[in-house]
Amino acid sequence: MAKESVKARERKREALVVRFAEKRKALKAAGDYEGLDKLPRNASPVRLHNRCKLTGRPRGYMRKFGISRVTFREMASAGKIPGVTKASW
Repeated sequence: MAKESVKARERKREALVVRFAEKRKALKAAGDYEGLDKLPRNASPVRLHNRCKLTGRPRGYMRKFGISRVTFREMASAGKIPGVTKASW
């Protein structure tokens, strides 16, 4: 389980990326790299890192579900994810 401060920091970055998306796009199209330098660093989408929505775990992230592999396995075993069953052959 990640610290709440780490999860909050990531949410703050996501909000900044959304807030400055149009401005970044316009500055890039104009070729104004000095203007891009003046934007906050966390407004760049490259600085985002996928984290589990429930635990905040940064590794083993599954894009389709938005959670980590560990959380996915627990939820799938408990039957909380529709359409997912344990394989048997």
